[in-house]
Amino acid sequence: MQRRLAVATLREPWYNSYTRIRFDFDAQKSKRLRANPKRGIGFEEAQGIFRHPHYLDQRSDMPEQYRAIGWVGEKLYALIFEMREDKDGEYYHLVTLWKATKQEQQLYEEHS
Repeated sequence: MQRRLAVATLREPWYNSYTRIRFDFDAQKSKRLRANPKRGIGFEEAQGIFRHPHYLDQRSDMPEQYRAIGWVGEKLYALIFEMREDKDGEYYHLVTLWKATKQEQQLYEEHS
């Protein structure tokens, strides 16, 4: 399985500072997601969710996974990720994503 670790510098407007977030994902899965018309983007583009205000909740405990709902371009997406750690510190392992459902759109509108 081909893995990809990327580092992005994201601006956190409410702190007026810069934060470095590292991302890890399966490059082949990203390619399949991008080719799927119901998804339409890969993990590379989905990282953009964290550049803007987004809704965040915990999806499951085992493994501990989180859901971020936010905008990428003109569409609202839901992204599942796990927070992991290696010798360089914490990073987000991207698991899967989809276009936000009506319920997820409502959650985003209520909390963002």
